[in-house]
Amino acid sequence: MNVVPTIKQEWSLLVSGGTSAAFLVFGQRWLGDLSHQTWFALMFVWLFTVILLSAFAVVRHAESLATKLGEPGGTLILTLAVTGIEVMMISAVMLTGKGNPSLARDAMFAVVMIALNGMIGFSLLLGGLRYHEQTYNLQGANTFLAVIIPLAVLGLVLPNFTVSSPGPTLSPRQSVFLIVMSVGLYAVFLAMQISRHRNYFMAPASLEPTEAPYWKCSSGDQDRSVLHLMLLLVAHLLPVVILSGQIAVPITHAIHELHAPPALAGVLVSVLVLSPESMSAVRAAMGNQLQRSVNLLLGSVLATISLTIPAVLTIGFVMDQTIILGLDAVGMTLLLLTLGLSLLTFASARTNILLGAVHLLLFLAYVMLIFER
Repeated sequence: MNVVPTIKQEWSLLVSGGTSAAFLVFGQRWLGDLSHQTWFALMFVWLFTVILLSAFAVVRHAESLATKLGEPGGTLILTLAVTGIEVMMISAVMLTGKGNPSLARDAMFAVVMIALNGMIGFSLLLGGLRYHEQTYNLQGANTFLAVIIPLAVLGLVLPNFTVSSPGPTLSPRQSVFLIVMSVGLYAVFLAMQISRHRNYFMAPASLEPTEAPYWKCSSGDQDRSVLHLMLLLVAHLLPVVILSGQIAVPITHAIHELHAPPALAGVLVSVLVLSPESMSAVRAAMGNQLQRSVNLLLGSVLATISLTIPAVLTIGFVMDQTIILGLDAVGMTLLLLTLGLSLLTFASARTNILLGAVHLLLFLAYVMLIFER
């Protein structure tokens, strides 16, 4: 293997690795006083950019693995990689300072609204404008929603109505039940996705992509083995783990000093980790490969809810922290409206621009209501 071409292609790993080392050594000093606006902006933009760079590198290698492994394993690897980044960032922010007991709820809700409304709406709109109608596998989408809907309602709505613990929280027994159920349901779903019903998550045989497939190995990855690509993926993930704890400091500082809505922290985390995956989904829709968009976006929502809930509830047990999961009345209304609209959108095997426009309208309503309740 030629070392120089590898270094040129993986330059982002050098940047993220150097940044991680610098913040491990000097981070406490650099982030100790963020009262100066210029210094705060420099620290936040630096960390945000490097984490985003690492996330794009993770997605690049995940897409190369997707090419080698085929569907639906390819989208599964990409989804789990992105969800892993999100869980790491949420955990880091929760463990920083006084923590944020509602961060996990806000981040999960943001993923649902961004993926199910923003990105699905954008993908359906662009795909509809270009191809009028697009086709996907209806059984796969319904399978995703069959697991997403009960987990979303039990995790984000039910805590508002339980009486065993104060506020929109769950009692220890209820938390354990939700952890086991979330992990168990996701395990059953994965077994179905990768073995018994793989065909549910593959494009209909009659559908031929209009464009050349976007999902391909990047130059330099074509001759690399699956093991080599997985090692590179993990190598790019490690700086995200380290820097997540660092960026948590300016995020919490900004929310406090600017008196911004607390939900904005969850939105920032979600935007950061969903950006590369969202771009992949839009590119797939523009290439008339809507099935991959559906797999990516619905898979992200399912993995986020299924894995984030157990992770944060476990952190709550270990760190003796209160975890707020229940949404407020506005959030519950938007969530239930989104889930209902998704059922209507994926009730037919063909999509059009109207469905995309309605999803985008809901996303814009969500953004407005973050700042104006």
